[in-house]
Amino acid sequence: MVYTSQEINEQLLENQVVAAAKKIYLNYYRLHGQNTKTPIGVAVDEKTYRGQLLFTKVPILLPGECFIPITDIKAEK
Repeated sequence: MVYTSQEINEQLLENQVVAAAKKIYLNYYRLHGQNTKTPIGVAVDEKTYRGQLLFTKVPILLPGECFIPITDIKAEK
């Protein structure tokens, strides 16, 4: 299988966004511990990699943000 440079760039961007979401979640988890409410995921800005934990049932995203579900964040890679 041959990958185009665009596909490689998209995969790298996706990996970086997921890594940023994991850092955001881990910082929250370290700060608040196990006795806190589990978020449904993290909204991450694709350019700055800044994000917010989301706790509502339906995520509301700003333009340029993507949603990373908690299952992807907790998944081992």
